[in-house]
Amino acid sequence: MKDIILKAENISKQYRLGTVGTGTLSHDLNRWWHQVWGKEDPYLKIGDTNDRSTKGGSDYVWALQDINFEVERGEVLGIIGKNGAGKSTLLKILSKVTAPTTGSIKSRGRIASLLEVGTGFNGEMTGRENIFLNGAILGMTKKEIASKLDEIIDFSGCERYIDTPVKRYSSGMTVRLAFAVAAFLEPEILVIDEVLAVGDAEFQKKAIGKMQDISKGEGRTVLFVSHNMAAVKSLCTRGIVLEYGKVVFEGNTTDAINYYLITNKKTNIETTVCITDLHRKFNMSKEIEILSVSLLNPLYDNCFSTLNPIRLSFKIKFNKSIKSYRIAGSIFTIEDYKVGTFFTDENENLSDSEILNLEVTLIDHNLSKGNYYFAFSIGNGDEESGNVEYDIIYDVLNFEITHKIDLRSPINYWPNSWGNISFQSKLESINE
Repeated sequence: MKDIILKAENISKQYRLGTVGTGTLSHDLNRWWHQVWGKEDPYLKIGDTNDRSTKGGSDYVWALQDINFEVERGEVLGIIGKNGAGKSTLLKILSKVTAPTTGSIKSRGRIASLLEVGTGFNGEMTGRENIFLNGAILGMTKKEIASKLDEIIDFSGCERYIDTPVKRYSSGMTVRLAFAVAAFLEPEILVIDEVLAVGDAEFQKKAIGKMQDISKGEGRTVLFVSHNMAAVKSLCTRGIVLEYGKVVFEGNTTDAINYYLITNKKTNIETTVCITDLHRKFNMSKEIEILSVSLLNPLYDNCFSTLNPIRLSFKIKFNKSIKSYRIAGSIFTIEDYKVGTFFTDENENLSDSEILNLEVTLIDHNLSKGNYYFAFSIGNGDEESGNVEYDIIYDVLNFEITHKIDLRSPINYWPNSWGNISFQSKLESINE
């Protein structure tokens, strides 16, 4: 039998843009009158989806709509989604910082929340005093807090400043102390928003390790919101994906992360990409300029078989006479891990104002099933006098490797391989 410690039923949250409450006395009276007569709130029937990138037609917006999920004791639930998807609003409702417009939260046990840097801290009080203050807010007795005090101070790494007012702490120190208080005062449910990103790498590692101990060793429940997919993958046992205030996916952590990343990458999938400065992270000389890149031979959409060669087409403009050049490419997974590189042979004697159409064929890419994207550069390839990069472009030509069988040959399966893989490649000029 499942041991459900937290249950969200039909949670929705509506806001009126730019105002507090409904914003006008007439709206408040109208809402009250409907409530007196036992009728539905008239403002629940209106409102736009929470899409921050578009201009809506209503003064009301649904930050959350019809959220339902259950969390078992000892489970670590990852909540992921783009900025504005409703993650922080959901955590505030779960922590009872704000109330839902409709629906209910049922929980068993104390809930400790770490939502924003310094939430619940009094800047005029010392770190030691804030530990006792936060413990009291969580329902702990003074004796219980005192028994954990040394562990909290040691874990936070703020011992030297523990009797200094918190207003003099850096944001990183504040997060360290706040997390230590929330973790060591033994709430049944720990709710953590994207605050660990403020801490340094060493503290993030400690914090994730502590959360694993809390969930696995002590059987307590953690709700974790982060944009760090590696942290979500290592810590969480299950994940939900929010989009425009709605749950669009719920399942195991790996599937949830893949759904989130693939959905975001697929918004800009194109077989041909015209290059703009948005694709460049650096201001390059552009003595040679990549104008466009294309995938020429996908099986369907942007999918390739494991055994299919990948043919790429480049349209390149030479703004200066160049003695020699070569094209280099890198392939990244959807999680931004580089899994392979390739280099073409050097080509020579190109004059300015010349535009070339070139093809590169990746003959033995040996990629595992998954979703990928390219980055490309053009340079002189001269290791003796120093490499010069004329143009570099990132995050283009999203594509998928599938185990769909190619009609020409049986499929073989390769294990995932991380690191640099050198691909066989061939560069051809296809100008008439």
